[in-house]
Amino acid sequence: MKAKYWIVGCAIASLGAIELAFRLIGFGNPALLQADAKAGYIFAPNQLVYRFGNRLEYNQFSQRSEQIDSAKLEGTLRILMIGDSVLNGNNTTDQQETIPELFEARLLGIKKQVEVLNASAGSWGIGNQLGYIRKFGTFESDAVILQIGTHDLLQPPSSSGGVGNDPLMPDRKPLLAIQEVFQRHVMPELSRAFVSNSPAARVPVSESQRFMDNMQRFEQIVALVRAKNIPLFVLYTCDRADLLPVPNQPKFKSEFVDRLKALKIPIIDTHAAWSKLPKTRVESYFRDGVHPTAPAYESIADLVFQQLCTEKKLAACSLTNTNSER
Repeated sequence: MKAKYWIVGCAIASLGAIELAFRLIGFGNPALLQADAKAGYIFAPNQLVYRFGNRLEYNQFSQRSEQIDSAKLEGTLRILMIGDSVLNGNNTTDQQETIPELFEARLLGIKKQVEVLNASAGSWGIGNQLGYIRKFGTFESDAVILQIGTHDLLQPPSSSGGVGNDPLMPDRKPLLAIQEVFQRHVMPELSRAFVSNSPAARVPVSESQRFMDNMQRFEQIVALVRAKNIPLFVLYTCDRADLLPVPNQPKFKSEFVDRLKALKIPIIDTHAAWSKLPKTRVESYFRDGVHPTAPAYESIADLVFQQLCTEKKLAACSLTNTNSER
């Protein structure tokens, strides 16, 4: 009988140690999402969590940014960036290492009061960006930058269906860190092994049609931003396959660039910039097929600063204007 209790006690102690270890790593405290009628889903407002050594903070407008005043303070340079997981950074990127934060740090070198807002969520498409602007507006920003990747050109808007159902889209804290590990990592592997992945019966939509649908959504964003006389820019982020093993032209990029030229919208193009770099450098810029590494985030922030400020494409942050304010 004593051996039985000893075994049970050891099992409980072991589970407790595993639970503690997972919590120390960061499991059990994910950033929460919520369904949204216009944007599909957004991060729940007013969150501050620490995951895997990284700080994740979401303000009252579901931006991965510090709290802001809805009315811009006088003398503040405010730039709204909107995008997907590339812009957001996910759990693997500390708040200070995201593209908007790095860009803001560069702007602080030439401007005293700066806010670069990070409105983003994983798997957002152009339609989700449109929904966010319809919901919240543009925050009296001096510029809006849309981060659009190669995959976004064909991606339909992501729906709220996964919120609370997909372990990667939690809407409440798990009871245990062990529970989150099981739901996020073990269950998906079991599903892939035992559940058929045959596509549901539906009418297929051609790539050309998906691209055209997204261009209609994109032009709706353009109309909303320009109605407020705010400069609009596109940050084009490429996928790993667009550059490796050799640089190649992403599908529908030419058509998209032509559309930007017709609309007179400047593009900050990582594909064009990184195509000129050594292969080893490019390889260090991706941690998977889509998401950049820390050095790549630095490179993107440099590109944005160079074009908007150094090359004076945005008058509000050009070096000439800001130097004259000192």
